[in-house]
Amino acid sequence: MTFTKKIVAILGIALSVSTVVSAQNQITPSRTEVITPIHKNEFRNDDCKQRVQGGNPKTVNGYMQFNGSMDGNRQVDPQIAIGGGYILHGSNSGLVIYDKKGNFIDGASQRCFNNGIDPKMYYDAHNKMFVFDLWNPWDKAKKKPVNVAVSETDNPNKAWNVYPVPAPKGVDGGGIGYSKKWIAYSFPGGDERTFVLNAKEVKSGKPATVYHFKGSLGHPIFTQDDTEDLHFFTIKKDRFIINKVTSAKDGSPVYEEVGNKLHNLKYTNYPPQSPQKGTDQKTSSGDRNPKNLVMQGGYIWFSQAVNVEGNSAVQWHQVKTDGTIVQTGLVYRKGTNYIQTTIGVNSNNDVLVGFQETNENMFISPRMAFRYANDPKGTLKTIVNLGEGRGATNGVSWGDYSGTMVDGDNFKDLWTIQSIANEKGRGETVIVKVPMK
Repeated sequence: MTFTKKIVAILGIALSVSTVVSAQNQITPSRTEVITPIHKNEFRNDDCKQRVQGGNPKTVNGYMQFNGSMDGNRQVDPQIAIGGGYILHGSNSGLVIYDKKGNFIDGASQRCFNNGIDPKMYYDAHNKMFVFDLWNPWDKAKKKPVNVAVSETDNPNKAWNVYPVPAPKGVDGGGIGYSKKWIAYSFPGGDERTFVLNAKEVKSGKPATVYHFKGSLGHPIFTQDDTEDLHFFTIKKDRFIINKVTSAKDGSPVYEEVGNKLHNLKYTNYPPQSPQKGTDQKTSSGDRNPKNLVMQGGYIWFSQAVNVEGNSAVQWHQVKTDGTIVQTGLVYRKGTNYIQTTIGVNSNNDVLVGFQETNENMFISPRMAFRYANDPKGTLKTIVNLGEGRGATNGVSWGDYSGTMVDGDNFKDLWTIQSIANEKGRGETVIVKVPMK
């Protein structure tokens, strides 16, 4: 067996002839293509109907809160990104901009950004821009493009560039991540399930090179640290697998496995479906695979939903880049279910965990808990009630995610968006600011 084939066997990756493995175990892209962007001079224009949603700021249990999307079905998929003095909010029903006081600024349909669903978004403080993706499985050309939209400034009302990257064998929306240099997207389906873009190239609005990789590198991480390297994370049975994208001599991305460790966690199984008040219809609790991960202070942070003694619980972690766990915490109470979780971390390593709660005596309701960096390891402060659900959903699916993010302007305050069931059991959302010391 050649050296190259040995490395391929170790990593478990099927490579095409065009893929090269270097002496440093670095794997190059399987192919490249150039994508010409769709230019938008502003967030909304005359051809794009305004979408008015949310606002109405108020104080709930000591925290500033306002409404986000209020017209979702079960699959609302709420996300937020904060920077430039604005909050960009996305769901399966559209996109909205607020100021940081919770006032509505503007709104638009996904049609304005080449259509799609399953939005993921972030504010890149390194490059002063907003980024979100929309996966469009219904396009007439059957390319199933992942539309990566990038703002040219830190003002989301101004110009945007949309890069429709073909994903013809994609079967679902995926995960997006970034570093100072790279934007990456991984998705299920097909042979090439990860692609990488140069952040400055797409911000400029010029035709951009897309670097495709065989297989999936894992879920790309939101890299808040000042580094060009971009990490990817996978839970594979009893191990944490971490890949890292760096730059080759010609500036193109290459990756190598940098972490592969037994996690030795007690709770790792997928969470069971969770009950709701007044109905036999159970709801999805989420996924043991994290839906957002953060690189902060040289560590990887994430939360997940897991099965604890027959209930859904939230588990969160701080992990070194080689896969070693630094600390783990568990949000669990017998008789209730904590579901659909995400995590945010600020520059002090303070942590906010967002999630929802449901049980036989409760409709789906928004919750959060946080910790300061100097709190005892593995602990969160008391769970904060952000509202009470008012009706039972009539199907299993309940969105895919909550959303939790750091404020990209000060890297101190943390924000979360959580779903709440209205009287008809449909998904509404609340957006909450948590000022940190």
